[in-house]
Amino acid sequence: MNKKKIINDPVYGFISIHSELVYDVISHPYFQRLRYIKQLGMTHLVYPGALHTRFHHALGAMHLMSLAIGLLKSKGHNITEGEEQAAILAILLHDIGHGPFSHALEHSLVTGIKHEDISAKLMQDLNQHFDGKLTHAIEIFNGTYNKKFLHQLISGQLDLDRMDYLNRDSFFTGVSEGVISFDRIIKMFNVFDDDLVIEEKGIYSIEKFLIARRLMYWQVYLHKTVIAGEMILVKLLERAKFLAAKGDDLFAAPSLSYFLKNDINEENFFEQQENLAHFTNLDDQDIYAAVKVWVQHPDKILAALCQMLTSRNLYKVEMSNEKASDDRVKFLQNATIDLLGISAEEAGYFVFTDMIQNRAYNAGVGNIKILMKNNDIVDIAKASDLSNLESLQKTVEKYILCYPRGI
Repeated sequence: MNKKKIINDPVYGFISIHSELVYDVISHPYFQRLRYIKQLGMTHLVYPGALHTRFHHALGAMHLMSLAIGLLKSKGHNITEGEEQAAILAILLHDIGHGPFSHALEHSLVTGIKHEDISAKLMQDLNQHFDGKLTHAIEIFNGTYNKKFLHQLISGQLDLDRMDYLNRDSFFTGVSEGVISFDRIIKMFNVFDDDLVIEEKGIYSIEKFLIARRLMYWQVYLHKTVIAGEMILVKLLERAKFLAAKGDDLFAAPSLSYFLKNDINEENFFEQQENLAHFTNLDDQDIYAAVKVWVQHPDKILAALCQMLTSRNLYKVEMSNEKASDDRVKFLQNATIDLLGISAEEAGYFVFTDMIQNRAYNAGVGNIKILMKNNDIVDIAKASDLSNLESLQKTVEKYILCYPRGI
C-alpha cells in the first residue's frame, strides 16, 4: 500500500505525509478521534464557519514543521532524517490529549487534568504500539532531546502550534486580524547557540504575529458569546455529574456515563488504564447527543441549561476591569430565583462570576530572540520600535459576570 499520501488542506493547499510511520500514526484511533473534536469548541455560536477540527490543526502544524525543518537544513543546520521525522511526529501529536470541548471538560468531568499530560501519556502508549519508534519524538516533545531548538518549534512563544492555529482559526472564522505571514516568519527562522532565533529582517512579521494573537484572543477565543456557551456547558456537566452522584440514571454514551458516575481527578486519572480508554473514546458527538436528550430531563436545572444551549439562548455576559459587587450578584440571584422558581443554591448554576486572562507575549518563558546583523541576540520587546509591544507582556485580567437573559 502506498502511504505517501497527499492531503488537500484549505489553508496551505497540498500537504505531504512524510513517511509510512507518520501515515500509520495518523491512522491510529487515538489520532483519528481528533476528526470529531472541534478546534474551537463553542466558537461556532459566534462565527458559523468555525467548525474545523483538531485533526485539521494537527495536520497543519505538521506541514509547518516540515517547512521549518527544510528551511533550517537549507541554512546549513545539521538535522538528520530521523530527527526530522521525530520533530514532525512530536508536533503531529502535541494536541492528542485534548478531549471534546476541552476547556469545559477540564472544569467539570476530569478536573485538574491538563491535556498536555494526557498527550504525554498517549504518546507513551503509541510508542509501545509502534515498538519504540516514537522515543525521539517524545524526547523532543518533552524538551529532553539534545537539540533544544527542535522543542522550541513545538512549544514556545513562536511555535508552529500557535502559527497554525492563528492562521487556521482566522481562516475559518473570517476574522482577518488573525492572518499572519507564516511563510515569511518561517523563512526568517535560524538557530544560534542551539536556540531558535528570528533574523533581524523578520521583526515586523513577528510584531504582526504578536498583535494578531492578542486581537484573536479578544475577538475569538475570549469573545463574550463564546464564553457564555462554554460556561453553560461547564454548568450543565456539573449538574449532570451532581445528579449521577445521587444515583440518577442519565442518558449518556458509555464513556461519558463513566466520567459522570466516577470522580476522576488529577491524582487518580493515570492510575487505571480504563480511565484513559474511556477518555479516548469521547468526542463532541457524545456530549452533544446527551445535551439534546437532557433537554427533556425531569431535573429542572439540567433541562433548563440544556435548553439554553440548544436554542442558543445563552447567558448574558458582562465583562469588566472590576469585579461585580456582591450587591449586584445578590440582586441577580434573587431575580433568577423568582424567574425560574429555584432555590438559592441552584441559582449558582445561572448567576456567577469568573475571571479571564490574556497575555500575548510572555517574555522569560521561551522569549522570542532576534538575531541582529552583528550577531547580537536581542529580545523582541527590546528590538522592536513598536511602543505597544512592551504592553503585550502584561497580563490583562478581566472579570466576567454571567446571568440569564430577561432578568
